[in-house]
Amino acid sequence: MNRIAPLALAVSLAAAPLLADGAQEPPSPGVEILPGWRTEAGTHMAALRVTLDEGWKTYWRAPGEAGLPPQFDWSASSNIAAITPHWPVPEAFLSSGMMTLGYHDELILPLEILPVDPAAEIALNGDLAMGICENICVPLQREVAAVLDRAEKAPDPRILLALERQPESAEAAGLVSARCEVTPIKDGLTVTAHFVLPALGGEEMAVIEADDPSVWVSSVTTSRDGGELVAVADLVPADAKPFDLDTGTLRFTVMDEARAVDILGCSPIR
Repeated sequence: MNRIAPLALAVSLAAAPLLADGAQEPPSPGVEILPGWRTEAGTHMAALRVTLDEGWKTYWRAPGEAGLPPQFDWSASSNIAAITPHWPVPEAFLSSGMMTLGYHDELILPLEILPVDPAAEIALNGDLAMGICENICVPLQREVAAVLDRAEKAPDPRILLALERQPESAEAAGLVSARCEVTPIKDGLTVTAHFVLPALGGEEMAVIEADDPSVWVSSVTTSRDGGELVAVADLVPADAKPFDLDTGTLRFTVMDEARAVDILGCSPIR
């Protein structure tokens, strides 16, 4: 996510009901760039703001069993070395027996931009491809643009609030260890992750993300035995065969109704 990725709306819509021909068009969400401010670290903190009509939602970076993963193309921008999105903790939605992760009403996605030349303005130009859903799901494609100057500005409280809603770091949450067992299956791998982690307090769930976005990851089964949380999921690559996996590249998010923890990588269990 730290790299500026090419736009690709190569998403599976099969699991989600689509807008039928002749049906009423869905409401059009508002999409804009909040220009933000230059940070003490020399980066620029801006944000993408998506405003949704009542009853509609959009998706997190890992949308779940039936969501549409967002894709952003910032390649038409200038004076940008890298963009790091800081995703707020999503909400879990259950629809037709399938769990998805996302946001209702509004998404403010902070974008931390590293300029090539810190003394120059940044021209941010993006092509966005996202999914929005109510009872139907439709792909949304928009273009956004903003000029971000280095003039001193106070931090935008809306962006600050979104940054506060990020998952906690593993260290802050008290993670002691993260270990993974990898078992080949017919069409890929099963990953069983063991986290020595204090309980979050509510009903816990976990999300596993592969470094390679073409690898499909199943829903995660979680269980807890005292201070250890176990998360199990299948990973299936495009060719549906067992593959070599560097467990250090996996990303885990453990969450309940109030908190979330971001865990980067796990040590292999030999």
